[in-house]
Amino acid sequence: MPVPTLLPRRRRSWHRAFSLLCASVIAGSAIAGPAADKSTGFDAVDPFIGTGGEGHTFPGAVVPFGMIQLSPDTRIQPRKDAYDWAAGYRYDDSTIIGFSHTHFSGTGHSDLGDVLLMPIAGEVKLERGDVEKPGSGYHSRFKHDDEIAEPGYYAVTLDDYGIRAELTATERVGVHRYRFPAGQPAHVLVDLRTSMYDYDGKTLWSRLRLRADGTVTGFRETRGWGPGRQLYFAMRFSQPLTGHEFHDTEQDIAYKGFATPGHQDPHQRAQIEGRELVGAFDFDAAGEQLLVKVSISSVSEDNAIANLDAEVPGWNFDRVRSAARASWTEALSAIEVDAPDDDRAAFYTALYHTLMAPSLFMDSDGRYRGPDNAVHSADGFRHHSTFSLWDTYRALHPLLTLVQPEQRNSDFINSMLAHRRYSPYGILPVWSFHGLETWTMVGYHAVPVIADAYLKGIRGFDADAALQAMVDSASYGPYDGIAQYMELGYVPIDEEGEAASKTLEYAFDDWTIARMADAMGRDDIAATFGQRAGNWRHAFDPETGFMRARKRDGDFRTPFDPTASGYGTDYTEGNAWQYSWYVPQDVAGLIDALGGDDALVSKLDQVFDAEVDPGLFEHMEDITGLIGWYAHGNEPSHHVAYLYAYAGQPWRTQERLKQIVDSQYAPRPDGLSGNDDLGQMSAWYVFTSLGFYPVAPGSNQYVIGRPFLPRATMNLPNGKRFTIVADGLDDANPYVGAVRLNGKPLQRSYITHEEIMAGGELRFTMQAQANTAWATGADQRPYSMSSAKK
Repeated sequence: MPVPTLLPRRRRSWHRAFSLLCASVIAGSAIAGPAADKSTGFDAVDPFIGTGGEGHTFPGAVVPFGMIQLSPDTRIQPRKDAYDWAAGYRYDDSTIIGFSHTHFSGTGHSDLGDVLLMPIAGEVKLERGDVEKPGSGYHSRFKHDDEIAEPGYYAVTLDDYGIRAELTATERVGVHRYRFPAGQPAHVLVDLRTSMYDYDGKTLWSRLRLRADGTVTGFRETRGWGPGRQLYFAMRFSQPLTGHEFHDTEQDIAYKGFATPGHQDPHQRAQIEGRELVGAFDFDAAGEQLLVKVSISSVSEDNAIANLDAEVPGWNFDRVRSAARASWTEALSAIEVDAPDDDRAAFYTALYHTLMAPSLFMDSDGRYRGPDNAVHSADGFRHHSTFSLWDTYRALHPLLTLVQPEQRNSDFINSMLAHRRYSPYGILPVWSFHGLETWTMVGYHAVPVIADAYLKGIRGFDADAALQAMVDSASYGPYDGIAQYMELGYVPIDEEGEAASKTLEYAFDDWTIARMADAMGRDDIAATFGQRAGNWRHAFDPETGFMRARKRDGDFRTPFDPTASGYGTDYTEGNAWQYSWYVPQDVAGLIDALGGDDALVSKLDQVFDAEVDPGLFEHMEDITGLIGWYAHGNEPSHHVAYLYAYAGQPWRTQERLKQIVDSQYAPRPDGLSGNDDLGQMSAWYVFTSLGFYPVAPGSNQYVIGRPFLPRATMNLPNGKRFTIVADGLDDANPYVGAVRLNGKPLQRSYITHEEIMAGGELRFTMQAQANTAWATGADQRPYSMSSAKK
């Protein structure tokens, strides 16, 4: 069974998980560093899945949720051409331009790529050159056979220089080890001009400084996806410098100020400021190894130095690598899998990708830069950023409540509450990274993350303050038509774009507010937002059976084309066929509106069985992974296959899940059908392979699908173990014949969070034919708002 991305995890001493963790990844590559035991499955792991095509992942060095995400960059493209290089690395490239310290793992937009280093043997070229013309710049060719990747470690040979480069990391520090060839001068180039989604003028200002003790510091401010983003760094070398040169390559500067000492000689400059800076550092390291350690900070150069001193005071590369390996062992052993090697590798690769974001974003002293671009201090929590909430509230955050400690999850919530506290708009984050708001996508999806965690018993944050933040965010009129939504019960398309999607997503978020308020005894808030949760009905058109956008006068916008997608339509990254299922809080209500169980099933079948020309979505690069109208590469489709269970036909869910897994995940660089979106695509696979999925976060239920692993055990944050067994699982037995929970028959098509956290065993009996009698009754179906019993 094919699948996506990288590795195993977690507490206690599950060493088989560790075995999948730290190994060579490319066929034929040698394994370096800590001993690898091939008998335990190292060679099955492939972190390069998703680094080509739509995956946009990167194979570099990072620890779980690390602030440093250090990786090779294979090409820097201008913004208009950069979509396929959103993570910096693309597998089908044959050159490396350097190693930068900040990246995203799978996004439909991009930024970062800060502080790019390139080791050079021989002549120093200051420009990266044309990657199609070897020798035209400082880039170098490489071969995949020479790459090694494992959690927390990456290595490659730069062929044009004969340099072996290795990378590892701590939370805030990236550590490089370069082995230079004999007979050639050794240099390290630092380029502050390059960036993901690049364009002229993106760097507003930058600085390079050589301090008296040989430490190099600097910063840059960029106006990209995160506007006015400031990042500081500190860098130290294991050998003394023999020389350096600082250059500002910007041309046609109207005013340069007065000359600084050494301005005529780039080798004598101790500091340089400007918008296009590049520096080169010389070493007497021919035939030897050189270590470079680089820390980052959003606060100051001095804080970057403090981070460096706190995390990597010495020069033992292998010790840092071993610590990174140990942190991944702890993280990935949260789930133990007993399955064929390919399936284990696929599963743990997916789990690995779910443990990279939200990423730590604070210095060793607790300070960080917030959405007001001012410096703040985290009091009693570890501040995180990189919240891709439109994507990750669906499955990633629910998964993290099962595989990460309560403290980590409360840190996420406290970070979002801090964002709200310092936001100029006073609302929770929408899509933030490096502390800054980007306003990407729609909805106020920090709300379901907080509600889902609270309802699962996660504490460690001020629940009253959180509920108030949720209410305030859902009531902030200037944001994306909320004023009209509160007035009319829907977002009017003649006043606000993508109005159908916004109405539907607001209604779901409102339901989670009502759920949390009810649990807290806040009946007034629960009543208000419980009513708002039914606003999805304003988008439903009984004549067509689709969700549509209304105008202020109440009429649906015409003409109507259910296949139309894109900006300016009724929908966000989708069309009517993809968005008309977005009522996770009230699927029973949707069934009733459509005309009953058979009507829902019939229309779902039309989604999956349609013949659709992929060219229809050429203008929407995020709509990928098509099965009919179903688009697995985009999040609005992720719950759709599970909806058959709400109509009493769970065997149809089982059929569709096999269709999706077999066609949408594969152990190749292009093995993800869309952006991993900070772990959401991988979280879908982790849940689905276990046999259940959180269709409605905040319900405390997981809809049962079918397992894709013969046996898996979850080592839960409370110290208990929950085991999932699939007897008779193989391609000849794709259907669930029976389910038993702790030895007793389970006749319903869902399992609760409380049942999982209590520990025990969920056992599936798989068979060749569909069991059309299991979990069909009305009282055996998952939660829906309109049919829920008080």
